[in-house]
Amino acid sequence: MALFDKIFSALKGDDAPVGADKRPDDLQVAVGALLVEAATRDDVFDAAESTAITRLLADRFDLDAQATAALVQASEDAKQGSLELYGFVRRVVRAMDEHQRIEVVEMLWEVVYADGVLDAHEDAMIRKVAGLLYVSDYERGAARRRVREKLGLTA
Repeated sequence: MALFDKIFSALKGDDAPVGADKRPDDLQVAVGALLVEAATRDDVFDAAESTAITRLLADRFDLDAQATAALVQASEDAKQGSLELYGFVRRVVRAMDEHQRIEVVEMLWEVVYADGVLDAHEDAMIRKVAGLLYVSDYERGAARRRVREKLGLTA
């Protein structure tokens, strides 16, 4: 929906449900693409990781099922169409404050631990992305501990 259409809808008083605009915005796609990259970094994209991505994106952006499905598809397409992560990272840095960027790192950890196994490539990817997001090593580690505790991975 174009900006003019959104303004016109707001002026008319249209009450569109959350996620009614089915086209994901650039920030949503950037976060989704980073999650897809994390899931596929070990060359295995299983159902647990896909489910985690869907849930995390729906929760983070308060989307309905249809909007979430569109976002997941757009994220997968964007990730396949890009050879680098920097564009996605740059969008996140520009749009999110430090606390929100830490939440993105926590989402990344949740995706890579969804299958119960942390691959060295996944770990390296999160280390790299966290640095590019200006998330400190301490905060990256704290996010990892929170996710491991949440998922019951205490060993």
